[in-house]
Amino acid sequence: MVRGAISANGREPIMHKQLSELVIARLRESITTGEYAPGDRLVEGRIAEELEVSRVPVREALRALAAEGLVEVRPRHGAVVASLDPSAAREMVQIRATLEGLNARLAAEHCTPELVAQIEAVLQEGNAKVAAGEAAGLLELNARFHDLLYAAGANSMLSDLMRSLRDRTRILFVNANDEEVRVTWHEHAAILRAVQSGDAALAALLAERHVTRAAQHYLERFAR
Repeated sequence: MVRGAISANGREPIMHKQLSELVIARLRESITTGEYAPGDRLVEGRIAEELEVSRVPVREALRALAAEGLVEVRPRHGAVVASLDPSAAREMVQIRATLEGLNARLAAEHCTPELVAQIEAVLQEGNAKVAAGEAAGLLELNARFHDLLYAAGANSMLSDLMRSLRDRTRILFVNANDEEVRVTWHEHAAILRAVQSGDAALAALLAERHVTRAAQHYLERFAR
């Protein structure tokens, strides 16, 4: 239920913008966790009823998620969860892997001790959740890990490009099983170690492999 959200004082209803952001977050989570599968219809009225909101914030959320590449709006059919054909997916993975590798190289050259400490804290929290078998919050922690790594790269234009591409390729990394999740966080740790040691070449190699491996599982599932 989204409508029941209230402000910090426990009395004031949340503003429209906040409500829209909550609906966006809820739908994004439902898509990226696989609750809605590629090709599933996203019916405004049904979603509004489920979340107990009007259709307006749902419509706004679908437009926002379409801009991220998670939703497609088809004429005479409405909104559906986006899917990528293998060819387009491979092209996006090649680009993202290359950019992630470049950023990791820059991070190894420019990362500050303060940022290393922040990334390490996120890594520890993620590993703890993986060890406990807790899926809740891992997507947010994964995004936080990469955002901090982007900050460590100290190239704002590259960061913007990667965030945009990350949104467009988000669908490639949904429905990971427990083993895939464990490997993902093991790879995060290896990337951070390379960055922390200043080994730019290794950091770039590990970051590229990280993206390619994670996406490969989607491509294999898609091909079945």
